[in-house]
Amino acid sequence: MLCEALYPKIHAQQPELAGKITGMLLEMDNQELLGLTTDDDALRQKVDEAMNVYDEYVKGANEQDGAQQQQQPNGTENAAPNAGGDAKDQEA
Repeated sequence: MLCEALYPKIHAQQPELAGKITGMLLEMDNQELLGLTTDDDALRQKVDEAMNVYDEYVKGANEQDGAQQQQQPNGTENAAPNAGGDAKDQEA
């Protein structure tokens, strides 16, 4: 029920991430969530906090992906030499 009350309000602020933010906020205490259903300023502040947490998560995930790509830029490091060579090379 709290989800149904909060989601439309969150969607009005952050339509693309409303589901994710709602899920994040639902981990809060129910009493505090009840307050958010009637206090738009407090809800806006919590949505902003959730966005900051989400942005930091995405930034960290992107940095990890970049580090992994630097270690294996094209994925061919483990390919066998002459793999897929033509038939003449294999017959000799």
